[in-house]
Amino acid sequence: MQLSVIILNYNVRFFLEQCVLSVQNALETIDGEIIVIDNNSSDDSCAMMKQRFPKVKLIQNNENIGFPKGNNIGVAQAQGEYICILNPDTVVAEDTFVKILAFAQKQSDLGILGCKLIDGTGNFLPESKRGVPTSFVAFTKITGLYKLFPKSRTFGKYYAAHLNENQTGKVDILVGAFMFMKRDLYLEMGGFDEDCFMYSDDIDLSYRVLKEGKSNCYFHETTVIHYKGESTIKDETYMKRFQEAMNFFYKKHFRVSVIFSLFMEIGIVFFSLAKMFQGKSSRNFGIKMTPKLYLLYSANEKLVDKLRLVLQKKVLFHDLKTEKMVISSSVKSKISTEVILDNEFISFKECIAILESSRNKRFTFKIIPKNANFLIGSNNSNERGEIIEIE
Repeated sequence: MQLSVIILNYNVRFFLEQCVLSVQNALETIDGEIIVIDNNSSDDSCAMMKQRFPKVKLIQNNENIGFPKGNNIGVAQAQGEYICILNPDTVVAEDTFVKILAFAQKQSDLGILGCKLIDGTGNFLPESKRGVPTSFVAFTKITGLYKLFPKSRTFGKYYAAHLNENQTGKVDILVGAFMFMKRDLYLEMGGFDEDCFMYSDDIDLSYRVLKEGKSNCYFHETTVIHYKGESTIKDETYMKRFQEAMNFFYKKHFRVSVIFSLFMEIGIVFFSLAKMFQGKSSRNFGIKMTPKLYLLYSANEKLVDKLRLVLQKKVLFHDLKTEKMVISSSVKSKISTEVILDNEFISFKECIAILESSRNKRFTFKIIPKNANFLIGSNNSNERGEIIEIE
């Protein structure tokens, strides 16, 4: 078997459904398998999997055992030469794994391979490629120096500024939302360190692979949506676990002085608070933009009436039987507009391309996964996404 895709789920039933659907499409021409591990979700994730994807291997844990252990359980049962650790709040293109496999098979010393990640509005996620968070690199992140000098190799190491988002090349650290590697290497490394519940596990695994002399790589020729913020609310518990995770990484890999430890302790608290309030700010102080107009791209005319009834707003129908798949330029920029993409007629690859090409144009997006009865998307990578059921 060529590839095993490992998806660890926790209470994101609708995102999981869309993710597995996209992965199934991407494995059509590949000898592969999907393994879903559920960490004792309280929603109907497992019932959905059994009903909609009965042939997908489902592992049900009776407690939330964390990201590292959950993925390690999945990989232990994998049969593929390669594995891909994939978040459930992602959407892959139909040719993502074909491209990734072709690239990986040409590499002689490949460690972990990552790809280009975008959020639900099409914006590039800088954590797609990162550097080792040494004391100085962590300092540039905590103080925001990397923002002041975004193209500087000295101050931009946290987000691997030596590469731009459309440039493939070697990097140090890759994000756990999408990590592709040989299964034997994963097992040789011992997988994710189970002493870390979550958050620094991907940094730790990437760093250990580097120390083995392997090359981690960022691959820009395929794009994956990562909605983010779905499995975790950025609250006080999040802050505590993030702080513990960063402490875990530094104590494990670096010899540090008392002064440096104190500095990092302060820095970690500051950074954790910043991330927590980043997620809360738009809810507490901002105004959530409600679309005034919806654009449905589909070939199903009956869907228009359903959406008008559910959304209680004006829905314009762009009939794909007679019109090309072009985001209307006639919509006034002052009108908040949401684009609804019907996956029955628009591939996931096309959906991803539309998000990328339309970013920063005041559009928000929802996708209706094929044979699903809901809209799904996210307008802010710091908050939970939105699901609207239509039946």
